[in-house]
Amino acid sequence: MQGLRAKFRVAAVVALTLWIALLGLYSLLKPISNGCVMTYMYPTYIPISAAGDAAAASGKYGLYLYHEGWKKIDFDEHLKQLSGVPVLFIPGNGGSFKQVRSVAAESDRAYQGGPPESTFHHEAGLTSEEGRADTHLAGFELPTQYKNRLDWFAVDLEGEHSAMDGQILEEHTEYVVYAIHRILDQYKHSHDVREKEGAAASSSLPKSVILVGHSMGGFVARAAMIHPRLRKAAVETILTLSTPHQSPPVALQPSLGHYFEHVNREWRKGYEVQSTHAASYVTDLSNVIVVSISGGYNDYQVRTKLETLDGIVPPTHGFFISSTSMRNVWLSMEHQAILWCNQLVVQVSQTLLNLVDTKTGVPFPERQKRLSVFAKMLRSGIPDAFQWTSQPDSNIHGGQVARLPGCPNNLIWKDDGLERDLYIKTSTVTVLAMDGRRRWLDIHKLGSNGKSHFVFVTNLAPCSGARLHLWPEKGKSNSVSPSDKRVIEITSKLVQIPSGPAPVQMEPGSQTEQAPPSSVLRLTPEDMQGFRFLTISIAPRPIVSGRPPPGASMAVGQFFDAKDGERVLSTPALLLSAYSSKDVLLEEDHPIALNLSFDINLGLLPTSLSLKATGCGIQRSGLPDGEAGDMDNSKLCKLRCFPPVALAWDSTSGLHVFPNAYSETVTVDSSPALLSSSQGSGKTSVLLLVDPHCSYELTFAASLTAAAGKFLLLYSSQIVGSFFAVIFFALMQQVRAWDLDLPIPSVLTAMESNLKMPLPFAPLGFSPLLLSLFVCVLNSQPLPPLVSFIAVSIICYLLANGVGAILVWVSQFLFYAAALTHVFIKSRSVLYVSCQHCVKDDLYHNCD
Repeated sequence: MQGLRAKFRVAAVVALTLWIALLGLYSLLKPISNGCVMTYMYPTYIPISAAGDAAAASGKYGLYLYHEGWKKIDFDEHLKQLSGVPVLFIPGNGGSFKQVRSVAAESDRAYQGGPPESTFHHEAGLTSEEGRADTHLAGFELPTQYKNRLDWFAVDLEGEHSAMDGQILEEHTEYVVYAIHRILDQYKHSHDVREKEGAAASSSLPKSVILVGHSMGGFVARAAMIHPRLRKAAVETILTLSTPHQSPPVALQPSLGHYFEHVNREWRKGYEVQSTHAASYVTDLSNVIVVSISGGYNDYQVRTKLETLDGIVPPTHGFFISSTSMRNVWLSMEHQAILWCNQLVVQVSQTLLNLVDTKTGVPFPERQKRLSVFAKMLRSGIPDAFQWTSQPDSNIHGGQVARLPGCPNNLIWKDDGLERDLYIKTSTVTVLAMDGRRRWLDIHKLGSNGKSHFVFVTNLAPCSGARLHLWPEKGKSNSVSPSDKRVIEITSKLVQIPSGPAPVQMEPGSQTEQAPPSSVLRLTPEDMQGFRFLTISIAPRPIVSGRPPPGASMAVGQFFDAKDGERVLSTPALLLSAYSSKDVLLEEDHPIALNLSFDINLGLLPTSLSLKATGCGIQRSGLPDGEAGDMDNSKLCKLRCFPPVALAWDSTSGLHVFPNAYSETVTVDSSPALLSSSQGSGKTSVLLLVDPHCSYELTFAASLTAAAGKFLLLYSSQIVGSFFAVIFFALMQQVRAWDLDLPIPSVLTAMESNLKMPLPFAPLGFSPLLLSLFVCVLNSQPLPPLVSFIAVSIICYLLANGVGAILVWVSQFLFYAAALTHVFIKSRSVLYVSCQHCVKDDLYHNCD
């Protein structure tokens, strides 16, 4: 009976392993639609000759200058005209120097086209711990024109697999240091040649090179910074794309792990203030900034947790951001796609061009200005607006704090006046057209009964389409820009969100679906304190060729109770939803912002959310017969209600935006259930922006297929480590039986005993966990997620045993098949030899 139970346990573990493996492989092998647009270019690679260095003289590696254009050029003449800002691209594991072509081509187009047009949305900046109050940033704004172009260089590292060996990484670092010096020397040489010819410009010579590294190339860039032969201040800005900073993704050799540990240790020392008895000084890293960009949950090769800069670079010198939360990007992409995804490379190109000081033509020397450029150009204002960051920022508070920036004076509407005002009596205000009217909302009346929060979503452009003001009392001016200084314009608090394609009007005058929102504004009671009225001013519709444009306009605002929009989804409910989906009914006039709090991290258990409209107050009889037909509620409601938007926030990977979220599998790229994870990393917040005019049926269900794939990606190293431990445990039992002269059990029999823990070993297994809890309490640190850690550890251990049992059974089957084949061939050969002897002895008639 005991043996039967053991075999049953092994069979159950094998079934679990096969089930998770098949589901995971199905999820991982499915094609990924990342939404990226391809980047096109006309590349030319100009070789830079080696000069005076042993590493370069070997001819193993190479250095190239990129040129964009289809016309043939003279290489020597082009090098002689070098006068831009040098940027060095470092490819990653097995990468090519030609991968620089996408970002270099977009940089050239961006320089020729100039900065993008301002949208007047809220811009994210540095946080207080990153140095927002630094005096260097007083009055700092992004340049309005580009002073100098970017000259893109790339190192040819022969496509070597730097992720496999620490020695290769060291060789790449040596050459990158040489390449940096060679680039700076080339600029001086080109300047001297032009000066001899009388054609030298007065622009400053570059003193530093911007480093851009992909994958392991980003780590090589950081390793070059601590190289003893690197010139002082030769590198001050590093941008990495999908780079593992914390540790190698797979440490196949000890040298790789040791090199990572050495580089990170030197970086930590480099940012510390070294004190002596004589004086205090800061190392050369004091003016170096590092920005790490992750590809998000679609990057299977390097996980987000490895790409963070925590514990390596202080917040005052760099930050980490995922492509899913980048301005104008909002996409997750694969490990290689991050190099050519047009939305990302355009934003990176514009960011690097904004680093150049318009006065000097070289990057800003002040560290905080360069870091501020990255923050303004890459970050979204959504986390600040919805207080997902640790330090929410508000500039209003009754007008007692610094005023928000208003709309530019040169941006005026038709006659700079508004038609008659509208006074809103309901808690929800709707705008369906650009009517040139101002809507007054009484904060005290509409914000009563607990409805103290306000959210406004629109597809109208800030300033040119819609403006919002807070008034201490009712005003009489019909001007769109009140002269009363007590009135505060809050249009700049509108934050940009990605929107899907606008609906197309089939013919003039026909009805279209509601346009997706592109901006959102949120006001808390603290923001509206000291004010009586909130006004929403809508611009008059512009007239084009005597008739209005066909584009749809929409805006919806609402006072609501934040508690009514909160939903807490427990872990047991999510687990049960994998077999029976859970429904939540949203009646009409529901809160516009629904805050869904998941007790389990969606990086571990991706969840499918779907919204189905059940009603929206539109009667079929109100539509023409030709339009009504057999239209169901969902189609009818799309004519009145804007498409929902889902915003997911994770403490590790940041913001994830899902526009047109009628049906989405919401997931984040996080690594929960590790003892190094904080307690908050075990949860995910999802904010749904849903039109209150329609009633919906919200359905959520755990996606087992996506969960299996994420589990294998996140914890494959733990499964492999547990597998080796399981095999060693089995071998130890066989050795013990040998020492005691007992029958030696088979590997499978020894593995059966691994599925039960003897009671004497229970304290040994749980004592490290109890010790970590004691240390956290003693140091007043947040408690680690022990429950999820234990659950995930048990699953990894079971999968390791299942893999071991499968390998044993497969090997037994192969050996059995080989033995049968051997016996069959042997018997046939013996029979054949016997028959041959019979023929020779003329006894063939006796051979049957």
